[in-house]
Order: sequence, then structure tokens, then C-alpha cells
Amino acid sequence: MHPITLALLGILAYRTYQGKGRLAEWIGHRGPNPEPSSGSGGQSAQQIPDLLQSLGAAPLVQGLQDLLKDFQQKGFGETMKSWIEPGTNKPMSSAQLEQALGPQKIDWLMKETGLSKAQLLEGLSRELPATVDQLTPEGRLPTEQEAEKQIANAEKDAKRPSAA
Repeated sequence: MHPITLALLGILAYRTYQGKGRLAEWIGHRGPNPEPSSGSGGQSAQQIPDLLQSLGAAPLVQGLQDLLKDFQQKGFGETMKSWIEPGTNKPMSSAQLEQALGPQKIDWLMKETGLSKAQLLEGLSRELPATVDQLTPEGRLPTEQEAEKQIANAEKDAKRPSAA
């Protein structure tokens, strides 16, 4: 999996993965280190997609809601709304994205993806607007059922041989 794809998944599943929020409570997920351990700490990056696959669309929908809330609280709500609603997506610089995501998420994403801060922010500033746009084809945040259909369609598309 490409590191930026992993980072996009990580952003959307961050709260659930960290064992926070209603969804994490509902499924009984307590985060990467639910109890003190003598191990290396943290789970492998592969577990993020596994967690998403096992849970279906719920983390995706919750992640989009959380991301919108975070962006609104940090003054970037209108930018993200442009990605959700029909029309032109407003760009977001790496510096703005850094401010919107905050140091804790960025540090975690760097650790999980192996990317430098500059690589991570550059890739996300390029890919996040289009990803959110694709996940919100109706011009609003999707319902869980709509997101399930999108995931199923994406899986079908991924299994098709490319014409390249």
C-alpha cells in the first residue's frame, strides 16, 4: 500500500484506531496500547486497513465527520466544505494542513507511514481534497450505507485488470 494511501486511511480512522469515540467504545477497541506492555509499542501499519475492512464503512463515515469537525474548529471548515460540495476544491497548503491536523496526528502518521513530515504533508495536501471529494459524491457526508457501497465498488474496481 502506498504510504499516502495509508496516511489517508489513517486520518479517517485515527480516532477509532486510537480507541476514542463512540465507534471505538461500541466495538470494544481500546487503541494500539490498551494496557502497559513490554513490547515495541504501537501496531503495524497493516492493522489500519485490516481494522477498516473488519468494521466496514463506520470508521470512514466517523472519520469524515471528525475531520470536518477538526477543520471547522481550526478555521478550515470552508476549505473542507469545498471538497465535499460540488464545484472546485479549494487547495490547502502543507502549512495549513499541518495546522488543521495538529502535531499528534502528524507524528502518528509519520511513524505509521515512514514518510518525513514534508513528504507526508505534501502528499496529503495534494491527495486529501480529491479523496474527500470522491468520498462525498452527493455533496454531503455519506451515510454508512452509501459508504459501504463505495467501498464495495472500490474493491470491485481494484480487482479488475487495468488496461495500461
